[in-house]
Amino acid sequence: MSRRFPSRLRPLLTALLLVLLGYLVGTGQRVVVRPPLVVGQDAAYPGARAVATLERAPQPFLDIRPVGREADTLLVFYPGGFVRPQAYEWLGTALAGRGVRTVIPVFPLDLAFTGTGRADALIDRLGAGKRVFLAGHSLGGAAAAGYAARHAGRLSGLILMGAYPAGNVSLRDSGLQVLSLLAERDGVADAGEVRGGLARLPPDTRLVVLPGAVHSSFGRYGPQRGDGRPTVPRAVTEAQIFRAVLEFIAEP
Repeated sequence: MSRRFPSRLRPLLTALLLVLLGYLVGTGQRVVVRPPLVVGQDAAYPGARAVATLERAPQPFLDIRPVGREADTLLVFYPGGFVRPQAYEWLGTALAGRGVRTVIPVFPLDLAFTGTGRADALIDRLGAGKRVFLAGHSLGGAAAAGYAARHAGRLSGLILMGAYPAGNVSLRDSGLQVLSLLAERDGVADAGEVRGGLARLPPDTRLVVLPGAVHSSFGRYGPQRGDGRPTVPRAVTEAQIFRAVLEFIAEP
């Protein structure tokens, strides 16, 4: 025999259900409705200049180009999960003066796993005659590693930032040059997982630890839930990231 819920508690139950519904709607809206992509809003880097535009074909991507010179290197960058491409424009700006053209795809819901193969069209269109590198932060790094495992021959190198290949992905015998950047105080990408991921990367993979840095130090998108607390200024970490990436892509 069914038992009716006491009438005096029905208003409380209704209120709790409304709060839960509001939370779910609000959370879903934040995921589906992404913040605007504003080019150049927070992309300055000391002593660097670049031309940045939002392109629409073959799919939307942020295009960051050198000023007054042709690029000899193409860097395709996969953003972290739910992070807008503009958060990494600073790195493209910094590299532009060194002859690097950086392109950052705009993924549905800002999740690189919704279009792991988008590097293909960008490399086809912009990579002719250039050295081509693929980079990714966090979940974007895992997606980039997956692409690199399938298309190592299209790339000159892979750069992982607070990221590691998925457990079923191995680049061990790919012959690809790989740079792995680990933030010392990262509270999102576990250091043990990042170091453990080296077993699925080529033996000569270069690991660079960024002292005092955290997961969100790689992009300009603000604090991140669960992340550590940085003990060095952002400018210091960004200079270390820029230097490590530049040294890596400058090698023959």
